[in-house]
Amino acid sequence: MTASLVIFEDHLWRNFLPLTYTRAVFKLLCGTGSLLAKVKRLSGGAPAGAWCRPSLADVAAEQTLLPINEERAAPTLFLNGRGAWKRLPPARPVDVPWVGVIGSDPGIACIAADGPLAAHLSPEVLLHEPALSRLLSGLPRCDVSACVDLFQWPWELVLANESWLREDYAAHGWGGTIEGHVSPGVTLLNQDAIYIGPETRIKPSVVIDAEEGPVWVGRNVTIMPHCYLQGPAFIGNGSLLQPGTAVHAGTSIGPTCKIGGEIKASILQGYSNKQHDGFLGHSYIGSWVNIAADCLNSDLKNTYGTIRVPINGREVETGEMFVGMVVGDYTKTGINVSFPTGAVVGFCCNVLALRSPKFVPSFTWIDDETSEHFDEERGLANARKVMARRNHEMTSAEERAFLAVCPQALAIERDPQTTLAPRFTVEMPHILEVACR
Repeated sequence: MTASLVIFEDHLWRNFLPLTYTRAVFKLLCGTGSLLAKVKRLSGGAPAGAWCRPSLADVAAEQTLLPINEERAAPTLFLNGRGAWKRLPPARPVDVPWVGVIGSDPGIACIAADGPLAAHLSPEVLLHEPALSRLLSGLPRCDVSACVDLFQWPWELVLANESWLREDYAAHGWGGTIEGHVSPGVTLLNQDAIYIGPETRIKPSVVIDAEEGPVWVGRNVTIMPHCYLQGPAFIGNGSLLQPGTAVHAGTSIGPTCKIGGEIKASILQGYSNKQHDGFLGHSYIGSWVNIAADCLNSDLKNTYGTIRVPINGREVETGEMFVGMVVGDYTKTGINVSFPTGAVVGFCCNVLALRSPKFVPSFTWIDDETSEHFDEERGLANARKVMARRNHEMTSAEERAFLAVCPQALAIERDPQTTLAPRFTVEMPHILEVACR
């Protein structure tokens, strides 16, 4: 009997906040597509289903078009959704359950479950580390390090992006295909490593440089004159590059983005704007974000030391020299804002201060003098307007997910900035511990 595939979230989804407030971790972008897309490619089609936080089930169903959180009672291979899977784990008898791990890392990369074990698993168990550990206690372990990059923090997606751009491009076999219109005066360096999709227009005096890595330009993209694209890089469907844009190696721009200025080694999830002068480096930007003119972020300390990042307001040592910022969905900035190295800006913020704090809690409106809570209903109204400008009507599931962020953020995030206004706290809904016998 062949085991079905199910992709799942585990308890570390909180490490990827604010990016995962309204999307499952397997919808994060790395390379030319989401982590889920890599599983689809390996399996030759859609997995049998996906398991995620119950509060995200409705919106995840819309985002993935997969059965969400359906019970399993047949042999199933569960793949951790925060992994970028290079190949499926080695085949083993489906009647002998086992656990896939990454070397000595205690994290679970995958679970090969027979019918009885699959019946005892659930999204709640997989999200609750103690319950999962008890249930899997005693099962044999298999090292699957060669099969997957199992990410733990958002900057790891950014740092792995360049290698995954190469991997994805090679897997798709796109080399040397030019389907869109390339104007006279465009320079294509190493055309065999360049893909340009249909309905795309590349205007004169653009340079696409694939000598150091492939460049993928999607469908219905417009690249204005005097742009420079350095591979490996990915430009998603429907995006616009303004005149003079420089996109450096290791950058993935999701669908329907407007881009300008200089971008280096960064990921934009999609439907976001950074279309004016300014620098963005080694950063992960969520969806429906607007970065205004002449905004800058630092991705390197003057001391060349390693960088600490305030995930949910608690600083985490990255051990890395280059780390930019993480920005949650629906956030906006004013002009000329500077962001410090390793900054985190939460969900639905307005940052108008010329120098942003290193951590901006979700639903914060901040300028140079004050910081206050941004009413979620007002934020929702603005979000609907932003989405309508891109011909997208917010669904009822998206609205519920949006409104659920505020109580979550108040419970999870801890504001380390003593200069900011006090924030109210609420208790997080308790995830019931599942008895595993």
